[in-house]
Amino acid sequence: MKKMEMIDRYVYAVTKRLPETQRKDVSDELYGLIEDMLDERVQGKNITDNDVEEVLLELGSPRQLAQKYRGTKKYVIGPELYDMYILVLKIALISVVAGTTAVFVIQVILNPMNTLDYFIDYIVSFFTAIIPNVIGWTTLSFAFAEYFSEGKLSGELSKVTLDKEWHPSNLAPIPDPKRRINPSEPIIAIVVSVLLIVFFAASHEYFGIWIYQNGEMAHVISFLNENAYSSILILIILFIGLIIVKESLKLFYGRWTKAMLIYTAMLNVISIGLIIVLVSGENLWNPSFMNELVQYNVVTRGTDAFRTAQIIWEQVTFWTLVILVMGLVSEIIKGLIKVRKQSKN
Repeated sequence: MKKMEMIDRYVYAVTKRLPETQRKDVSDELYGLIEDMLDERVQGKNITDNDVEEVLLELGSPRQLAQKYRGTKKYVIGPELYDMYILVLKIALISVVAGTTAVFVIQVILNPMNTLDYFIDYIVSFFTAIIPNVIGWTTLSFAFAEYFSEGKLSGELSKVTLDKEWHPSNLAPIPDPKRRINPSEPIIAIVVSVLLIVFFAASHEYFGIWIYQNGEMAHVISFLNENAYSSILILIILFIGLIIVKESLKLFYGRWTKAMLIYTAMLNVISIGLIIVLVSGENLWNPSFMNELVQYNVVTRGTDAFRTAQIIWEQVTFWTLVILVMGLVSEIIKGLIKVRKQSKN
């Protein structure tokens, strides 16, 4: 590692842990301090890599030095993550308001006679289920990132050491902007996840086939088992919550690293387990679905349409499982490929 590159990595590792408003001033101060320490050390001689290493070791680990600049030591959401945490939280809450309001408006349009009931449900679900879930999962995801990033901003788990064993050779490279994860991707995923929480927590009864009579919606043949939905909802929200955690970590790391790959693999393995429990269980799907199709004259028993619908319904568990698991596995493979490419470069 070249001398100047080592200094750049060190300054980046320190300032990354500080609030945005401090970074420029601290960066300038550190470069000046390191230059003065090197001049005093070499006394006009050529500066070697060993000289730079000794000066950086004298300054201490980036984590400890950043703590001195911050003036405090422990955070649930630290300064380096706080601005991003607030951004994600704002996006999530705006999505919640938009989603729940849209659902309320649709309900009123479909059945204006029950406007008061819909409004009460809207307020109750908003403050008792949706908001706590969204704020809870967003905060948990950033607390998770804060905990696992403490002393690990290099993103290389194999290089993480205790402060007393810290060495400049362990400094991670400054992220290449060309290899960063586009922030819009995890932000969109978080917004979609939040809207899914809104939907499943407040409007799952509309997830099915809508039956109209005399120009008005008379019934919804639900895809889900309404009698067991409370137990299903816990697993659904847990699954979506893990997605929010994962996407928040992508925002934090900003690129695929070994650590990001390991965290993604861990979360996806847990998600796959949840999917298997959720989808393959008997409580997820509506056991009366085919009978309701016949009851409301959507299909007639014994016809080709009935047999086709029955085949599709019987295969829904298998294909739901395949699609979701393949999506999670492909994400791990994608991350592995990008990490290997970066390692080679």
